Amino acid sequence: MDINTKSILTAAALSLSVASGSAVAAGHSMTIPDDIKVPAGHEAAMKTKAVGTVAWICAETDKGPAWKFAGPAAVLSDEMGKPAVSYYGPPATWEATDGSKITGKQLATAPAGDGNIPFQLVQANASERDGALKGVTYIQRINLHGGAAPKSGCDAGAVGTKRLVAYTGEYVFWKAR
Repeated sequence: MDINTKSILTAAALSLSVASGSAVAAGHSMTIPDDIKVPAGHEAAMKTKAVGTVAWICAETDKGPAWKFAGPAAVLSDEMGKPAVSYYGPPATWEATDGSKITGKQLATAPAGDGNIPFQLVQANASERDGALKGVTYIQRINLHGGAAPKSGCDAGAVGTKRLVAYTGEYVFWKAR
């Protein structure tokens, strides 16, 4: 493991607690945007730290070449730092090491700052297998760093080019009370 990977893993291992729409990470408070708050009647069942990439492909659009989202690939680790869930897509899929697996429908996003993919709230589809993801109703993506589309490099000569942009974040899995 190189020094950059170790740095990303260390940054992703920061502690997180979620209560009443606020999160405390790395010793400071972060307000969860209203758009991605989980409805009442649910509780955080699992909190994970993500280290991964977002794939972007340079594609022709009616406004000319532009970066288009092509999918995520990340490892989500539990609070002890042990890999617990693989996140990939499309479609957006969360697969736990115990074999339980869910997909979901994006309900809302909110800006997470320049250069970062947005905060996100997803309504989960039911897992057909027992395990950690069985009963998950919502997934919340917070505390993001990186992953946004490149700001340059997509022109007529680059159409078809794929770029992977590193990101870290946290995913909170919610279940009905």
